Amino acid sequence: MKDNNTTLHRRGFIKRLGSGILATAAVASGCTGKRQEDSIVSGGSVDAEGGMTYRVHPESGDKVSILGYGCMRWPLKKVKGEDGKEQEIIDQDMVNQLVDYAMAHGINYYDTSPAYLRGKSEQATGIALKRYPRESYFVATKLSNFAQSTWSREASMKMYYNSMSEMQIDYIDYYLLHSLGNDFRNFEQRYVDNGMLPFLQEEKKAGRIRHLGFSFHGNNEAFDRYLKLHDEGTVHWDFVQIQMNYLDWKKSDAEYLYNQLAMRHIPVLIMEPLLGGRLSRLPDHIVRRLKMREPERSVASWAFRFAGTPESVLCVLSGMTYMEHLQDNIGTYSPLKPLTEDENEYLFDTAELISKYPTIPCNDCKYCMPCPYGIDIPAILLHYNKCVNEGSVPKDRQDDDYAKMRRAFLVSYDRAVPHLRQADHCVGCDKCVKHCPQNIRIPRELRRIDEFVEKLKQDTLQFIYKEELWEEISFHNEK
Repeated sequence: MKDNNTTLHRRGFIKRLGSGILATAAVASGCTGKRQEDSIVSGGSVDAEGGMTYRVHPESGDKVSILGYGCMRWPLKKVKGEDGKEQEIIDQDMVNQLVDYAMAHGINYYDTSPAYLRGKSEQATGIALKRYPRESYFVATKLSNFAQSTWSREASMKMYYNSMSEMQIDYIDYYLLHSLGNDFRNFEQRYVDNGMLPFLQEEKKAGRIRHLGFSFHGNNEAFDRYLKLHDEGTVHWDFVQIQMNYLDWKKSDAEYLYNQLAMRHIPVLIMEPLLGGRLSRLPDHIVRRLKMREPERSVASWAFRFAGTPESVLCVLSGMTYMEHLQDNIGTYSPLKPLTEDENEYLFDTAELISKYPTIPCNDCKYCMPCPYGIDIPAILLHYNKCVNEGSVPKDRQDDDYAKMRRAFLVSYDRAVPHLRQADHCVGCDKCVKHCPQNIRIPRELRRIDEFVEKLKQDTLQFIYKEELWEEISFHNEK
């Protein structure tokens, strides 16, 4: 149950946050009374159009670029291994180019993890950043001890020290307990029983960790338990990372999570402002709706402006694989143009339209991988979502364009996902479910997609999209 005292009415969202650029740059400590130049650090030569918008951490004084680089999706390239088989590795040259452009345009916050890109993200990030003075950027990484084999104090400490080794640094600016959720006992096993939480607090005192926080995927009740540790003085959370975007604000718990942090003056880090790219890959009529208001801006810019407008937000993370994405996001935040009340209302109405589409809430985080049976789970779900958004999912054999759409769907499915990695190989072991931050019932979705594909192959599809099925498919909106 949400607390009525801390829940924002959607019309009051902008009024509460402040619509001016000064209020936008203020941090959770209430520094809206400071002069603008104290809250926003204009880049000068950093950007010819005004410079990157910065936020100030209320305790350390860190001036953090509001756009942070999420390092979970560095570009990959295919090479041949020693066995002659083709494999994917991180394209370090391209990573360096992206970091160079980001640094030149004011981005100084880089978020990685030992779990990203099969354990290679920290190394690639460290190689790129090592070429710059250490004081010119902030590094965030995580204690990603998900597997039970890493719960011991020895294994967890090894992961912690290895992060600094991989990134070639001797201190971490922002360190997170990775992906806390509803299972509080799991939190105790990963961080309390093994003494890691007290150890990390000592590391903070020693200066090897500058800020200690956590990332969160769970419900309101679980969130309250982690914040209670802060309220009681067991641990001081210097920041908290939550999933927040204009679709989740009302449909999920984002509004409640943000308000609880703002009330405590805890700076907020935002992940998934685009829901893994889903808010940039929208149905055509939604794209037209947003372009009608801002024809010169990208569809993605709406999501980034929403995430950056609240004054308690310290930084908004984006996993920018391509240079064009990086350039577009820099343009959105150089400087940030906060949402007006009218624009915010328009965006919430747009979210209502988006939620009617039966896409699966996969963010391509790949936490569900590797599948023990070789299934490419993200590729299957993302291909299906792409077809839904494009309106290219066959609906009924009686439709005039059914034959063309049927063939196109089956051909594109085979191209997107190799036969041996398709949904029909799922055995329902459920190992993927507990790792999914979006709480997707993955085996059920794979079965549903496989049944749909089989009906297309057998040419027996009939009335698959009745209204009640659309509601069932959109189960992720249910709480």
